[in-house]
Amino acid sequence: MNFLIKILYLISKLPLKILYIFSDIIFFLNYYIVGYRKNVITQNLTRSFPLKSKKEIAEIRKKFYRNFSDYLVETVKSFSISQTEARVRMQHINQDVFHEVQKEGKNVILLAGHVFNWEWINALATIVPQKNCHPVYRKVNSEFWENQMKKVRNKFGNKALEANEVILNIFRSKNDGDSIYMFVADQTPHVSHVNYGLEFLDQRTPVFIGYDKLATRMDLAFIYCEMKKVKRGFYQVNYHRIYPDSDKFVEHEVVKKFHKLLENTLHKRPDNYLWSHRKWKYQDSIKHFDSEKE
Repeated sequence: MNFLIKILYLISKLPLKILYIFSDIIFFLNYYIVGYRKNVITQNLTRSFPLKSKKEIAEIRKKFYRNFSDYLVETVKSFSISQTEARVRMQHINQDVFHEVQKEGKNVILLAGHVFNWEWINALATIVPQKNCHPVYRKVNSEFWENQMKKVRNKFGNKALEANEVILNIFRSKNDGDSIYMFVADQTPHVSHVNYGLEFLDQRTPVFIGYDKLATRMDLAFIYCEMKKVKRGFYQVNYHRIYPDSDKFVEHEVVKKFHKLLENTLHKRPDNYLWSHRKWKYQDSIKHFDSEKE
C-alpha cells in the first residue's frame, strides 16, 4: 500500500495539462469501449429532462463523460495541489456572506451537490474568516481510500468529520460564528434510512435530511454552493445564503430550498453532475413523500 501511495502522489505532482492526457484516455475508454454505466446515465438523464430529445440527451451524456474523466484526474491532483494553485483554479464568488454570518455569531452549514468539482471547495478554508472548516465525508469500504481521501479533505487546515459523527459534533459545539461544516447534501440515504422524499428533477427522490434537524433546532446560517465549470481545470463557486420564509426554518424547508437551487443549477449546466450515481434506486422505499414544490 505504501508503494501505491507513493505512485499516486508522484502522479499527482504532474502538471494538470499532462494529467488531462490521462483524462482523454479515460474518456475514450469509458465512452467508446467500456460504456461505463451507460444505461444508468441515460436513464437518469432521460427521466430528469423529459422534454429533451434523444439527441440532446446523447450530447449531455458525452459531455458528462468528459467532465467525469477530468474529475477523476483532478481528484488525484488533490493529493498534492498547492494552496496557490487551488485558489487560482477555484474562484470563490460572494465571499462577503461569510463575514456577514460571522458578525451574526452563527456557524455555517454549506450545502453543495455532486457538481464538478466539489472536491476543490476545500481551499475555502484559506479565505474565510471562520477558524474551523469541517468537510463532511462518508466512510468507504476500502481502508486505503478512506485514509487517502481523508488526507485530501484535511488539506489547507480543514478538519474532516465523518457523516455519522458530524450532527452530534455540531450540537455539542459552540454556535459562535467561527465554524463551517461542508455537506455534499444530495447524498442518497441508505435504504434503511429512506424516510422522506420530494420531487427533484421530475422524479420521486429520497433525500438525506440530517442537516434539516439542525435547521429547525439551532440558529445556524445555511449557504448553497453553486458550482460552475468555467473551462477545463477552472471552476467558480458562488455562495448563496438560504433564508427561511419566516423567523426560522420549519421542518423540511431547507431541504426543499436546497434541492430547488440545485435543480436550477443542473438545468443551466446539466452535463456537470454525477449522473453515474444510482440516485433514484430507492425511490419506491420512500415512506413520506412531499409532493409540495418549494
